[in-house]
Amino acid sequence: MKKIITALAIALLFLGCSSNSQENKNVEPKLAVGKSLATLHLNDQNEKPETIAPDIKTLLFSFSKPIGHACNAFLESKPTNFLAEHKAVYIADVSPAPTIIKKMFILPDLKDLKFPILLINNDKLSAEFTKGMNKDSIVVVTLDNLKITKIQNLKDAKALEELFSEEY
Repeated sequence: MKKIITALAIALLFLGCSSNSQENKNVEPKLAVGKSLATLHLNDQNEKPETIAPDIKTLLFSFSKPIGHACNAFLESKPTNFLAEHKAVYIADVSPAPTIIKKMFILPDLKDLKFPILLINNDKLSAEFTKGMNKDSIVVVTLDNLKITKIQNLKDAKALEELFSEEY
C-alpha cells in the first residue's frame, strides 16, 4: 500500500510539472519597449482581480523561485506602503510550480506577506511575459502612462535597493 501511495504521489508530481512549452513558442511578447500594459488584468495573492493604475511608474517581475525569494526579502525589509509610495507594482510568475505545490504551500505563504503581489498563474500568460526576458534576474519595467519605456535586468536585491535609492 505504501508503494502504491508513493507511486501515485510521484505520478501527480510529474503531471503537475508537465509543460505546454510547444504551444507557447509562438506567443507575442508582452514586455517590449513601446508596448502598452493598459489591458493587463491579474489577481493578487488574495485572488482579488487587479489592474495596473495609469500612475504606476515601475513594475518588478520575478520569473524564478530564487528571484522571487530575493524580491520578497527586499520588500519584507521595507515599510508596508513602500510599493505604493514608489508608484511600483510587484508581479511574480508562479505558473511553473505544480498546481498542488501552489495550492498547498506557495499561495498560502504569499497571503501572509505584508505587501501586494500580482500573480501570473497561467502558462500561456507566463510565456507571453517571459519571452525574451532573463528569468534569472529581477526584471524592472519602467512605465509612462502604462506604456513601457525601459526594461532593465537586475541581478539581486542590492541592485534593486540601488535602483530605488537613485530614483527617489
